[in-house]
Amino acid sequence: MKNMLIKLTMGLGIMVLAAQQVQARTCAPRDEMVKRLAGTYGETRHAIGIARQGAIMELFASDQTGSWTITVTLPDGTSCLIAAGRDYEAITEALPPNI
Repeated sequence: MKNMLIKLTMGLGIMVLAAQQVQARTCAPRDEMVKRLAGTYGETRHAIGIARQGAIMELFASDQTGSWTITVTLPDGTSCLIAAGRDYEAITEALPPNI
């Protein structure tokens, strides 16, 4: 399970690195972003990873509604929405070798 979470976080981290090339349009102080995700969508943090230049990637999701959001928090405390969607499902299957 722990290996799966590490691999998932690494994969999300790679995705965030690619997404950082695109200017994020929805940004707010992290505490406001977390409050909005919890209050509006019932999302809580499910994964975290460190990206370039001290940025933190977080995956928030709701087990009840299936909504999910990926944010990147910059060293100054500003969080930016990178991606969001629906049908989140935590999986515990092992990845095939060489991935």
